[in-house]
Amino acid sequence: MNEFEIICNRLEELVLKWENILNTLDNDVLSTRKNSQNRSIKQIVGHMADSASNNTHRTIHMQYGENPLHFPNYATHGNNDRWIAIQNYQHEDWKLLVNFWKYSNLHIAHVFRNVNPARLENQWLHDGVNGVSLRECIVDYLRHFELHLAEIEELINKGA
Repeated sequence: MNEFEIICNRLEELVLKWENILNTLDNDVLSTRKNSQNRSIKQIVGHMADSASNNTHRTIHMQYGENPLHFPNYATHGNNDRWIAIQNYQHEDWKLLVNFWKYSNLHIAHVFRNVNPARLENQWLHDGVNGVSLRECIVDYLRHFELHLAEIEELINKGA
């Protein structure tokens, strides 16, 4: 069994469960309730799709590129907020956004299952100096994903 099978199965399980939940939310809940970073549910879901995209690219680069890898960290210096604003997730069609989120995360599970085990200790210099291994990036992805689902759940329950 692939060492990341449990992570991938859990990610897929959460995506399929939350797709149903997300598709039942009305626009007021999606757009007006904000988390501690002043993000709406729509913006959080968009951020999660961005995370899947960035992590997919990073995972691929870490398997064939230079080691350690110099690759932008979109999450630092407010860049993830810039990504959210530039892509205008607040006004994205909700069904399209949920599908983007869903398929980006199902795809990254596929990528994680197919990672080259010989490359798992390759490093990414996340801040230009300090490294994190490909293995650590994969393991941390699920933690990050679940953190944002907990934020969404809190926002859903905020008005209940």
